[in-house]
Amino acid sequence: MNQRRVLALSCLVFQLCVASVWADEWRVAAGGNAYKSAPQPGNATNREGSVVIRDALQTYSLFFSVDQPCKVTLLLEAKGADGAIVDVSVGDVHKEVAVENKEVSDIPVGEFDCAKKGYVRVDLKGKEGIKGSVQIQSLVVRSEVENLKVDYVRNNEGNMFYWGRRGPSVHLGYQVPRDLNIQYGYSEITVPVGFDPIGSYYMANGFGEGYFGIQVNSESERRVLFSVWSPFQTDNPKDIPEEQRIAVLGRGPDVRIGEFGNEGSGGQSFLIYPWVAGKTYRFLTEVKPDGKGNTVYTSWFGDKAADEWRLIASFRRPKTDTHYKGFHSFLESFNPAFGHIERRVENGNVWVVDTTGKWHECVQARFSVDPTGGNRHRLDYMGGADGDHFYMRNCGFFNETGKAGDSFKRQSTATEKPVIDFDKLPR
Repeated sequence: MNQRRVLALSCLVFQLCVASVWADEWRVAAGGNAYKSAPQPGNATNREGSVVIRDALQTYSLFFSVDQPCKVTLLLEAKGADGAIVDVSVGDVHKEVAVENKEVSDIPVGEFDCAKKGYVRVDLKGKEGIKGSVQIQSLVVRSEVENLKVDYVRNNEGNMFYWGRRGPSVHLGYQVPRDLNIQYGYSEITVPVGFDPIGSYYMANGFGEGYFGIQVNSESERRVLFSVWSPFQTDNPKDIPEEQRIAVLGRGPDVRIGEFGNEGSGGQSFLIYPWVAGKTYRFLTEVKPDGKGNTVYTSWFGDKAADEWRLIASFRRPKTDTHYKGFHSFLESFNPAFGHIERRVENGNVWVVDTTGKWHECVQARFSVDPTGGNRHRLDYMGGADGDHFYMRNCGFFNETGKAGDSFKRQSTATEKPVIDFDKLPR
C-alpha cells in the first residue's frame, strides 16, 4: 500500500474514533490568524483569506490561546489536489496529513498536548516532494475539556482580520500637573536590540491633535514621523476645505512634508533617519496658541548621546486654541505581515514644561490597549514600569497580558532633567 493510501486510511480511522461529542469546537480562520513565518515573513493568505501550500520551502503559522493545560484535537478545513501532503507540527510533534479532497472539508490531523496555558503555535508546510497544492481556510480546534476558553481573532467584523494580524496597540497616558498650561512635552525612547521588526511605530510624544515618534518602514529605511490632524473630520485629505488645512510653517533639512488619511487626515512630516536599536533618542514637542484662533505644533528630535536637536517640522492647525493636552506614548504594529513578531520599547525621562518655563517630571502613567486586545482577539500585550523607565510590549504571541486601566510609577530621573535653551532651538 503506498504512502498516500496509508495516510488517507489513517485519517479515516481517526475521524471515526473522534466522532464522540466534543465539549466545544473553534474555527481559527487563516484570514485573521495565519502568518508566513519562514524562511522570512510575508503575506500568508490569498484574496479569499486562505493559506495556499505548494512546497516545503515556506512555513505558515497559526496561533490560538488556551486558558489551561489541555488536550486538543486538530483538523484542517481544507481542500487539495492529488499527491498533496501537509506537515503539521505543534512543538516537536509532527503529523503528516493527506489533503486530496476537491471540495473543502474537515481533514483530521491528530491529538496534541497543550502542556501549559497560553498561546499554541501550529506550523504548516508541504511535505518534501509535494505533488499538489493545498488550500487551508481554517484550523479546527476541538477539545473534550469543559469550560476551556480558546482565544484568537474570531471574525472579520470591522475588518478585524486585518487589525488582528497587525496585533494590539498599547498606550501609556502620562500624569501631568492639572490646572497648568503645558507648552512642551519631552520624552526619551530606547528600543531594545532585537525588538525592532519591520512595521513598528514607537510613538514618543502624543498629544490631542497628533503624534511624534520613530518607525521601521523596511529593511533599509527608518523614519522620524510627526503628524497633526486637521480639525475637519475625514479619512480623505482631499476633502479638507482650504481654511481647515494644516499649514506648514517650517521644516528641518531633508524633512519631507505631505498629507495622510485613513485615520483622520492632516499634515505629515518625516525624516528618513538610520536610528538603531539600543541607542536612546530624545523627543521634544511644543504646542502653542498663536492668539489668532490657531495653534502651532513644533517637534524636534535628536540622538541623546550626541546632544543634538534637529527640527522636524512646525505646523499651524486652524480653528484650534489649546496648549499641550493628552500627553501619551504608544507602541504599534502597522504591517500585518509582521504582526507575529514581538516589539518592545522603553520610555524614560518623561517631562513637561508649563508656560512659565517650569519643568515637571512625569513619573506616573496609565496603561491602555486598543479593541484588538480589549476584545480578546489578541492577548499579547503588556506595559509597566521597570526602574527609572516605563515599558511597552506587543505582538509575538507571548503569554503575558496587561490590564487596561493599570497605573505604573517609575523611579525619578530628576538628576537627568533635560537642559534646553528653547530660544536656540532650530526653527
